[in-house]
Amino acid sequence: MTREEKSAVIENLTEKLADNSVIYLADISGLDAKETSDLRRACFKANIKLAVVKNTLLAKAMESSDKDFGDLPSTLKGNTSLMISETGNAPAKLIKDFRKKSEKPVLKGAFIETAVYIGDDQLDTLVSIKSKEEVIGDIIGLLQSPAKNVISALKSGGGTIAGILKTLSEK
Repeated sequence: MTREEKSAVIENLTEKLADNSVIYLADISGLDAKETSDLRRACFKANIKLAVVKNTLLAKAMESSDKDFGDLPSTLKGNTSLMISETGNAPAKLIKDFRKKSEKPVLKGAFIETAVYIGDDQLDTLVSIKSKEEVIGDIIGLLQSPAKNVISALKSGGGTIAGILKTLSEK
């Protein structure tokens, strides 16, 4: 690979890192062709971009990025695959589901919004992260419940109050 090609790849990776706030690094070495194809197909269905990258080029892209990746560059050893998603927990769920059939992929680390997660032991934590849509749904549900309670109380109590007032006015 020539120096110009390397700089183009670094520039491309830097753009990807800048444009996305959910980045996972995984090790998929040891998967045979069928398993790799199945993983790529599962990533496509889950709207996750999967790319195998060179560690040195990714490290240089992380250095030139505006984001603070913390200790994430220290995980760049061995084979590294970059998983980019819109949803924070989608790659973690995909890795966990895929591991039911195989030992790989192994999570090296993840960068979500501003938080950095290092190591495969963080997988369960990442799976439990709620997506933006789930959080919005929870907030809307919480905001609607007091209003529903007030409306139901007014409807149920409205008949008795009207009845009491009518009875009192007749006396």
